[in-house]
Amino acid sequence: MRSKVPPAWARAALAMFGVGWGANQFSPMLRVYREQNGLSEAALTAMFGMYALGLIPALLVAGPYSDRRGRRTVIRPVVLLSSTATLVLMAGGTRPELLYGGRFLAGVASGAAFSAGSAWVKELSAQAPAGAGARRAAVFLSAGFGGGPLVSGMAGQWLPLPRITPYLPHLLIMAVVTPLAWWLPDPAAERDPAPWRAPRAARRKRFLLGVAVWAPWVFGTATAAFATLTALAAPHTHGLGIAFTGAVTALTLGTGIAVQPMTRRLAARGGTARAAVVGLLLATLGFVVAAGAAATGWVAAVPAAAVLLGASYGMLLVTGLREVELLADEGELAAFVAIFYMLIYIGFGAPYLFTVSAGSSGYPRCLLAAGLVTLLTVFVMRPALRDAPARAAAPAEETPPVRR
Repeated sequence: MRSKVPPAWARAALAMFGVGWGANQFSPMLRVYREQNGLSEAALTAMFGMYALGLIPALLVAGPYSDRRGRRTVIRPVVLLSSTATLVLMAGGTRPELLYGGRFLAGVASGAAFSAGSAWVKELSAQAPAGAGARRAAVFLSAGFGGGPLVSGMAGQWLPLPRITPYLPHLLIMAVVTPLAWWLPDPAAERDPAPWRAPRAARRKRFLLGVAVWAPWVFGTATAAFATLTALAAPHTHGLGIAFTGAVTALTLGTGIAVQPMTRRLAARGGTARAAVVGLLLATLGFVVAAGAAATGWVAAVPAAAVLLGASYGMLLVTGLREVELLADEGELAAFVAIFYMLIYIGFGAPYLFTVSAGSSGYPRCLLAAGLVTLLTVFVMRPALRDAPARAAAPAEETPPVRR
């Protein structure tokens, strides 16, 4: 009996899943390196910085390059690079200086995969209902983001060789997804390459005021749950901080997957504006619960906040990707996706801002302030998304957007 090969879009999405797993498997490992290698908070923060240092240039280069030369030319080396990054991180267990290099390589792989991969999934979902490409990319990416830290957290907490075994599942996953994605059809490669230019849709009011103003909260909400709150709760977890961090991370991002059907229904009934408003209101409520958890030290409140913040993450991620799909002009989709991802990755700086601000204001006040900002953002973005249809037309002198 012949084995059934997953559809083309699923194979591209699985590549994003694998790279996303490798990108976020490192989060619970911070406590492992702190306990076993004696690394300082400054060193661990610098490792996170190395990830961003690799990710942002990769987003800038890989997205536009894949628009001109095809998605396959980017994804093939990326899946190999993601595995290489994990091997370097494994070697860093005894040589901590290699952890910086491993995080940098993981950032490069992530930036390239998320821009080119999201566009590829959308193009391979051309026969599916409207918005399916954005939802599929978000689901598989979130599944990788959540699965990686859940498994590595459990392995780091309870299995032998905690600096090695947490990384083995990622290598097994990449051994499966790499051949699946290697020979995928590539619609972008069939177009005549055009000179690179900045996506014109990024300058439209609908994107600037309707999406860009809240985009950093996509990861700002998620990281507040699995970075800030888990760090505050760690002293109360009875020595299970590694597993607790992994579990809360998985809960946050898993909730982001679970809200996909709700996001689709909201967008169908009231457009992307309604889905974005609900996402921001969930963020406001999540930050209020997070402030309560920070004020009381009640560990049980952390999962509740993670569910609310994770739901906000999922709704905003899908809504943003859907708007990018609809606004992008022909030949500019991956470059436009890259801009959106750069904006949402700003949110990874939220835990650092909370830490700095907490020195004078305290964590509860900082989290409440974040909730107030997300609430006020609703009044800024709603008119911009309501003023024009989702398929916003380009100005007369511009090339009209692709009919999707």
